[in-house]
Amino acid sequence: MDWFSSLGTFGKILNFIVILFEVIVVFNLMILVHEWGHFLAARWRGLKIEKFYIWFGKPIWKKTINNVEYGLGSIPFGGFVALPQMAPMEAIEGGQEGLRETLPPISPMDKIIVAFAGPLFSFLLAAFFAVVVWQIGYPDRRVHTTQIGWIKPDSPAEKAGLKAGDTIKAIDGVAVTSWDEPINSVIERIAFGNNEKLAFTVERPGEAKLLTIPTGFTIEKGGFIQRTGMRKVGIASALPAKVEMVIPDSPADRAGLKAGDIIVKADGQDVFSPFAIDMMFDKNAGRQVNINVKRSTETPSMVLAVEKPSAPDGLEPMTGIIWDNAKNAASVTLAHPTPGKQLATATTMMVRTIGGLVTPGSDISFQHLSGPVKIFNLYYRLFEQPDGWRLVLWFSVILNVNLALLNLLPFPVLDGGHITMALIEIIRRRPVLNLKALEIFQTACALTLFGFMIYVTWFDSWDLVGGKKDVSEEVKIEDIKFAPKPVVTQ
Repeated sequence: MDWFSSLGTFGKILNFIVILFEVIVVFNLMILVHEWGHFLAARWRGLKIEKFYIWFGKPIWKKTINNVEYGLGSIPFGGFVALPQMAPMEAIEGGQEGLRETLPPISPMDKIIVAFAGPLFSFLLAAFFAVVVWQIGYPDRRVHTTQIGWIKPDSPAEKAGLKAGDTIKAIDGVAVTSWDEPINSVIERIAFGNNEKLAFTVERPGEAKLLTIPTGFTIEKGGFIQRTGMRKVGIASALPAKVEMVIPDSPADRAGLKAGDIIVKADGQDVFSPFAIDMMFDKNAGRQVNINVKRSTETPSMVLAVEKPSAPDGLEPMTGIIWDNAKNAASVTLAHPTPGKQLATATTMMVRTIGGLVTPGSDISFQHLSGPVKIFNLYYRLFEQPDGWRLVLWFSVILNVNLALLNLLPFPVLDGGHITMALIEIIRRRPVLNLKALEIFQTACALTLFGFMIYVTWFDSWDLVGGKKDVSEEVKIEDIKFAPKPVVTQ
């Protein structure tokens, strides 16, 4: 999007419009394919089709073709195919009650086939995206180490005895293979813990055996407009303390640090993360730290301090080192996971999320789920990144698997609810409810689902617009000025 940037404000607006259009296309493609599955199955089984809509609510656009009304609703919460011979929802879909009464009933097997077709098509779309990602790859920026690089002072991890340099092998008996992968990672296992303590199995330098260390955790309290946080213990992953930039005339510049240097020791202690350097300095005092640096084939030593910039006002004392943790983590490579691995990962993520909602002791709640606003925002941010379209395809695998599995849950209105009622009908050899009672029940469940979507959208919207930024984030690096040390003559 460099071309847009060259156009100034107009370019930014145009860039926003283009990305927004791309997000809308991708997001609605998934809805279209899901509903298309229901549509084709209904045609195959000979059902009457009244409407085919993307989104709910009063139509923004509609057109009747071959006795089927196609339209775009005004409420961006999914879509529907109005099938009067299935469970009726005239209050939501705007069907014709008289038409329903004149149509012949359909078999429970027809209901199961038509209901299952939507999730099946969503899963097939996920499989298609997975094959594409397998061939073209996606940028892998994840942290593949499980070594602890930094312990937050006075955190549950520090109190329990975890140390920087420890390599986490398992949490609560589940082996971890990365820091931030979707499954079996340090972050995922901490968040999904359901015991009063988290049991860390770690490998510690100098120790012959693995250590098991139980730790507590903290949870950031939420409120009326902010989600409750998830479990944290106060640790960060190991990252090379690599200098990406040195601000001119800063303490780091005077010490002799250069871009590309890696700080390996500070006051004789091994450094496993840039956080370790930042936290060694008392912002209100002029502490000096002896550091050892890895620079190509050299290993120079020097003294590093902090100093308050002369401009702009309001900045705290700093070293003048700019870290780029994204580059420190690893060089970005194109990963080519097999379709099977992608689908299995997405399925496991969804199963564990649902399990976290119902498992006693888990801190995962419905509040932590996401709705259309959060998904739209995530897609937008993915499109903004270099090679963002590859990331969009990768994430679409996960989202389509989620859409398929969520719709198979045995909740009325969802496809799984239709399947469940049809199975009960097969066992009882008669409908579960009469048509009128079923319509009332379905409508009530649909309104409950809409209420839940509004609930998660409320928090999604706050995440989007309500987050506060640190004032220092708004200051450009080139604007930070340090006063050169005066030369003292005797």
